[in-house]
Amino acid sequence: MDNFGLKRVIEPQDTVPVTAWKLNNDREIGHDEIRLSIEKIHVEWDNFQQICTSCGYDDERVKARIMDIVDKRGKLHNPYTGSGGICMGIIDAIGKDMKEACEHKVGDRVYCITTLMALPLCLERIKEVDYDHGQFEAEGYAIIFRAEHMFPVEPRVKSNYTMTAIDEAGNFKRIYQLAGQEKARNIAILARDLFTPLIYGQAARKAMGDDVSVTVVLDETSFPNMTRQEIEKLLAPNVKHVHLVDETRPVPTYKEIYGENPQAGSADIVIVGEDIRGAETLAVLLVKDDGILFFSSIKSNYAQGVFVAETMGKAVRAHYLDQYIEKNESFTMSLVRSLLPELDAVDQAYNEKKKMTQSFRNKLKSRAFDTAEKINDFIFQDPVTREMVEDALNVAKYDCNVIIQGETGVGKEKVLQIIHYNSPRQLQPCIKINCATIQENLAEAEFFGYEKGAFTGAQSQGKEGYFELAHKGTLFLDEIGTLPLSMQSKLLRVLQENQYYRVGGTEQKSVDVRVVCANNIPLQKLVEEGKFREDLYYRLNICMINVPPLRERKEDILCLTEAFLANYSRKFGITRELSPKALELLCRYHWPGNVRELENVIQRLIINCRETVIEDDMVDQLLNKAVYDETVMDVGREFNRESSVDFKDLMEQQEKKIIAYALKKEGTTRKAAEFLNLPQATLARKKVKYGL
Repeated sequence: MDNFGLKRVIEPQDTVPVTAWKLNNDREIGHDEIRLSIEKIHVEWDNFQQICTSCGYDDERVKARIMDIVDKRGKLHNPYTGSGGICMGIIDAIGKDMKEACEHKVGDRVYCITTLMALPLCLERIKEVDYDHGQFEAEGYAIIFRAEHMFPVEPRVKSNYTMTAIDEAGNFKRIYQLAGQEKARNIAILARDLFTPLIYGQAARKAMGDDVSVTVVLDETSFPNMTRQEIEKLLAPNVKHVHLVDETRPVPTYKEIYGENPQAGSADIVIVGEDIRGAETLAVLLVKDDGILFFSSIKSNYAQGVFVAETMGKAVRAHYLDQYIEKNESFTMSLVRSLLPELDAVDQAYNEKKKMTQSFRNKLKSRAFDTAEKINDFIFQDPVTREMVEDALNVAKYDCNVIIQGETGVGKEKVLQIIHYNSPRQLQPCIKINCATIQENLAEAEFFGYEKGAFTGAQSQGKEGYFELAHKGTLFLDEIGTLPLSMQSKLLRVLQENQYYRVGGTEQKSVDVRVVCANNIPLQKLVEEGKFREDLYYRLNICMINVPPLRERKEDILCLTEAFLANYSRKFGITRELSPKALELLCRYHWPGNVRELENVIQRLIINCRETVIEDDMVDQLLNKAVYDETVMDVGREFNRESSVDFKDLMEQQEKKIIAYALKKEGTTRKAAEFLNLPQATLARKKVKYGL
């Protein structure tokens, strides 16, 4: 039971490393462990994409985000995507009980194919980010529990495309098996890079010989610097047809592909390696009746593809593989070795057209509103938000209390609407209360109502309280952390017993209410500070939805901006649009006020702009003015107020404002120090000095 790291689990106890929140990544190894000195990490694509887009493809922010995940969790496990990666490095130490089981020795360079969600990891620094392959060079170490999940690095085979191949090793083996079983002669691949289609094609040829026909479909925005002819040359001879298309428009795209290559509409197997919305529909259109849809990951819109096939009345067999197949890495490496000239050529093309995946930003801009989703007035596009919305939709089905946490302005009330209008109580009332506006001496009467004559000033006929108004429905308590402790205890009693008395009443009333509450400060923190009852917290915290800040869901900025532009243009009877550079500035901004601030900024831009197109200089002026006002003191006012000023005092006041702003913006001293280009120790001393 100890050979996969149970003793390394810190929290929660009695879980396994891959599902644990935090692992012990101490450097000292046990007798049944191996320490690997890290050289390179390959990040799973959805994980890498989420980190990059949330950081605006800014190198330093991407590095800081990865370091932050590892610092907090002791492993590489992105909480937003539930994915990690694999690594390469040099064996640094082997525990005494592992020496017999391990065919490698100290000093060997190896790949470790165990997911980094399950391995203790410590990163000292990240040297370089490779956007094309989803990899980064790093210094640090990983602790490995199973020696058979390592295999040696081959010096003549480049590690970048080798790790890309290893990440999908089980998929290549499975396609080889399926192609042989199905006698597949016609295979289509919806790919997101140029390496994997070559290897899939080689696996199919290995199973069925040279007469297998492989069609590769690529989204046009993923390769803006390459022509179709260049790609065809790189993928030959394993690929017969290449199509550069708009995958978000599957129906016209299918017609275009079919017009050029009718055989593509009757594929025996369609491999879905792209997770763009629309790719799964295109895959269903391309596969023949009773053909196979193979999803390289269950995250590649697997469920959506199955639903599309069902609604079209098309019988398909859907497969996905996201698990270990024994010896799949040796099979994959044999494919890689047989393709070395072709893979080297693709790698050279990537290097010549550096940072091809930076075009992902262009993809976001050009499709911001077309691919956005809307659920109960909640507009979103970012994978991070989609994950949160799916959690909310799942929680909605269960009649339990819910805590919604998130910063001010992130849209917690919109998430409430998703929960209420997709729950069994959707036809019943949804009563929304801001607890911060309730006077302490009136709180009990507001929540539970009162009988006539209960107190001076009471209405003659009495009054229903919030619980009565929400009976059979949902009661939303916003800013619940502001309630006084005395009121919290009374609220707890109602939640426990579903019964209460009106103020001044003697008749016990029963109530059936689902309570959803929200707070911009984590309630757990208020519990630790003694400002919120622990027993009430646990009564409320049956399920928790964390709404990420806008700076961590960059793609949402695009679709929300388009929505606000359309709404206020319509409201004011004018037409306004943003230039590409203006939109880029909005995406780079950190949005401390979140969605509410974004809406306010768009409204002000529309009103202040006299031209149809809002240019970047206007956006820059507006955003930087907000930063200036927050961080720079009004020196002129200080001079006018005093006959003389203390220069040192002025400088310290300004320094305090700048450091306070950096801490607020970045959240931690390490990130704030990086933002200000200061040593962390220096910033920490100044933070203590100014009491921040």
